[in-house]
Amino acid sequence: MKTKIEQLKEKFQQDMAAVKNAETLESMRVAYLGKKGSITELLKGLKDLQGDEKKEIGKYINQLKGEVADKINQRASQLEKELEEAKLKADKRYDISLPCQQKLGTLHPITIVQRELEEIFSSMGFAVEDFSEVVTEYNNFEAVNIPKHHPARDMQDTYYLDNGQVLKTHTSAAQNAILRKYGAPCKAIFPGRCFRNEALDASHETTFFQMEGMMVDKNISISNLIYFMKTMLSEVFKKEITVRLRPGFFPFVEPGFELDIQCPFCGGEGCSTCKHGGWIELCPCGMIHPNVLQMGGIDPEEYTGFAFGLGLTRLAMMKFDIHDIRVLNSGNLKALDQFVTM
Repeated sequence: MKTKIEQLKEKFQQDMAAVKNAETLESMRVAYLGKKGSITELLKGLKDLQGDEKKEIGKYINQLKGEVADKINQRASQLEKELEEAKLKADKRYDISLPCQQKLGTLHPITIVQRELEEIFSSMGFAVEDFSEVVTEYNNFEAVNIPKHHPARDMQDTYYLDNGQVLKTHTSAAQNAILRKYGAPCKAIFPGRCFRNEALDASHETTFFQMEGMMVDKNISISNLIYFMKTMLSEVFKKEITVRLRPGFFPFVEPGFELDIQCPFCGGEGCSTCKHGGWIELCPCGMIHPNVLQMGGIDPEEYTGFAFGLGLTRLAMMKFDIHDIRVLNSGNLKALDQFVTM
């Protein structure tokens, strides 16, 4: 029996050396390890042996079976690797020796401005909040003092969903949720994407980005608003910025203002960017309306606050001298990959 085992072992080594593909290897596996394979037949022959001889021969056969299985598996892995390498060599489109592309992507200009502002406001103690783009009609309108049938809704013609919710028209839609989350006092900014049913042109888009900011505490005044806005703008433009407030109506603030900045490009002398007026309208702002505070669970007799809605899209256009808002949502890499990563 031992002689048969040695002969079978030698024959397996010869057969293995002749294997050139997976099909031949599979045939070998069946021939040696299958139900009617050579090693299986040797194991069946153990029934004719007795005592110690049966135990000893059985040990040799099992060792041979283990060696055969291991070598077949190793050869299978080797053949698979050889096949993959042959495919790569045959594919003329792929050259493993070519250097890889090292070019890194760049941040979108709005992302650059948003991250810069988040860092500035965080350094001044403001929390940075995120808010859903799909909101209830209550949060988008009623909670910021725009009741049903109010004419201000006509200015924010928006997209309604089948469930009655809307794509938010301004970041002010988060005011009620933020006030209820933090209570008073609180300092928070919440950037986000907004949507309105606009006719597209160089200065209007259906999708744009804003950053809302609020500060609520005792004895907050317009002076606090001016200080924080001037500090933020001076950091963005890397120089002292002059601002002015003009009266403006917004239902969620009282009094309300339009905040203008002296044109940072011409210093107020007049240029194409400021339409030769010397000033650029930047954002609506004002003291938070008592109704808004009350709906946010804050006593307007004890606390006051300011709020502003900064246009990130407009600020990015000013900072990077972009003259057409449609560039920002175009996906045009020739235009967008000019901006360095941060």
